[in-house]
Amino acid sequence: MIEINLLPGKKKRAAPGAGFKFALPDFGGLIATIRNPWLIAASATSAVVIVGAVLLFFTQTARLRVAEARLDAVRVEKRRFDAVIAQKRQSERIRDSLAAEINIIRGIDADRYVWPHILDQVTKALPPYTWLTGVSAQGVGTGQAGAAPPPGAGNAPVAGATDSSGTPAVRVWLTGVTVDIQAYTTFLRQLAASPWLTDVSPATSSTVIEADRPVTAFNVSLRYKVADSVYIRTVPLARSVR
Repeated sequence: MIEINLLPGKKKRAAPGAGFKFALPDFGGLIATIRNPWLIAASATSAVVIVGAVLLFFTQTARLRVAEARLDAVRVEKRRFDAVIAQKRQSERIRDSLAAEINIIRGIDADRYVWPHILDQVTKALPPYTWLTGVSAQGVGTGQAGAAPPPGAGNAPVAGATDSSGTPAVRVWLTGVTVDIQAYTTFLRQLAASPWLTDVSPATSSTVIEADRPVTAFNVSLRYKVADSVYIRTVPLARSVR
């Protein structure tokens, strides 16, 4: 059966329960019911604050997790560096102990080999036809330490004194005779060229008669010094023999 609506403007209402329909609330009508604009501003501000607080919470939580991860890594590095620093300090204590022992040994050996070096260098510098009649020293810790210097030798260091490098200040006086004045100058030149001797200077020289022959008597003043490491050679005290 067909029905025709002859009255325009009127629609037939659908029967209830014909279907489910979702409809949004009427925000326009809701806003129209609010007459106070300050209430609207407060509501909007509250919404913005709440959203900002939520975003800030999540942001700070993420930063906190990153900071905790970095803190754990720094703690691991700190434990590792603490071990390295402790080992370094232990090595420094061992080094200081060894340095103190070496200084003690150097202090003991400071004047131990003074005379061997002096006599060895004087013997090498002595030219032919030249003889030594006396060797005196002052300032070296041996049996002749503090021996009276010859006249005209000037001020001499006291026994046990040291120079600016910490080595014993040893002043030596050589007396001798030669039949050739050129041999005397050669002796002075070779003494001055020695790496173990310094401040070589002639004190006195004169012509004397010995065994009916004129000879030149001389007196030489010099000072002992420690040579450069280039000139120092060490050898073992004992060697194995097969």
